[in-house]
Amino acid sequence: MRALTTTQPTQIPTTLTVMSARIWLVIPTYNESDNVEPIIRAVASEMAKIAPGEHRILIVDDGSPDGTGEIADRLAQELDVLEVLHRTTKDGLGRAYIAGFTRALDNGAELIIEMDADFSHDPRHLGDLLAAAEDADLVLGSRYVPGGAVRNWGAMRKLISRGGSAYARRVLGIKVRDLTGGFKCIRRSVLEAIDLTTLRADGYVFQIEVTYLAVRGGFQVAEIPIVFTDRAVGHSKMSWKIALEAMTLVPTLRRERPRHLTPS
Repeated sequence: MRALTTTQPTQIPTTLTVMSARIWLVIPTYNESDNVEPIIRAVASEMAKIAPGEHRILIVDDGSPDGTGEIADRLAQELDVLEVLHRTTKDGLGRAYIAGFTRALDNGAELIIEMDADFSHDPRHLGDLLAAAEDADLVLGSRYVPGGAVRNWGAMRKLISRGGSAYARRVLGIKVRDLTGGFKCIRRSVLEAIDLTTLRADGYVFQIEVTYLAVRGGFQVAEIPIVFTDRAVGHSKMSWKIALEAMTLVPTLRRERPRHLTPS
């Protein structure tokens, strides 16, 4: 499958034709050369059992200097379900997801799954996400509902994650337990109602923004338990800058009442 390149982070070329599918898995990468091949193969194997012939995997690489994008390109020559979108600018996780979501929607996606490339999101949970999506518009793989758990995190990382979700939940006035998680299955209608061009968050608070807007739009949101295991290879992208962004943007989300949301 031919790789795609975009010179502007959220604009996707329309001159190339790719295969459409009902389910798209969007996996952003930056310096994941040790993880990208194993995660692609694991996801492809799992989805072949769950939804054969109905899925595509989209790697969105932000110009990784460690060769992540080149590894993904090589695998795309082997695996028909795989595509690679190369962005030339690293400008945040949120922008990468928007580029991937846009590509998927333009090519017929009805369900979009977002997940990390470092195996913190176990591909074995994909079937659970899709099963729950039969009755919900947005399904969250949740660490903080009964049955969910986190492994191999230090005390500070746990505090930032749990504290961030609790803070956002209180400020926004919603009941979702795991607002900062990045393992989601999103129905097309949710993303169309949200309007991707209006999203502002560039870091992990992007996850909060998407879920909050879905709740405010009247969509059905469900949480299913997952076991989140910290990466074994590579370095976490989490930082205090990302945590600070959440503290400043979350109250803004609450003040600016979204008027454009129209569930379909």
